[in-house]
Amino acid sequence: MNINEVNILALAYLGDSVYELRVREYLIKNKTYKVNNLQTKSLNYVTAKNQCKFINYLLDNNYLSEDEIDIVKRGRNASTYSHPKNTNIVTYKWATAFECLFGYLYLLEKSDRIDELMKIILEENI
Repeated sequence: MNINEVNILALAYLGDSVYELRVREYLIKNKTYKVNNLQTKSLNYVTAKNQCKFINYLLDNNYLSEDEIDIVKRGRNASTYSHPKNTNIVTYKWATAFECLFGYLYLLEKSDRIDELMKIILEENI
């Protein structure tokens, strides 16, 4: 598979589910069992605002490779025709870029790299 042929928004679609699954797994492994608590705590990670914050942290601290940065830029620059009304377009585009990164890594079967990034995001309390 040539990853560059995959529609960038399809990468974001996939990356959203990969990332959210990892967040849910993390919360349950850390003994968050009540559904209401799971939902509340997951919002610390899965909102567009927080995804925007995380991707910029990863970029600002040089955690990403050149190939990963290229995918992030493609995701940020993707043409989107709508965005959630509670999020501005710039934040939404950065969140899309964040999700693209996870979709990209998943399709390349780079589970170890996903684990590294999740550790930074979940345990470093960005």
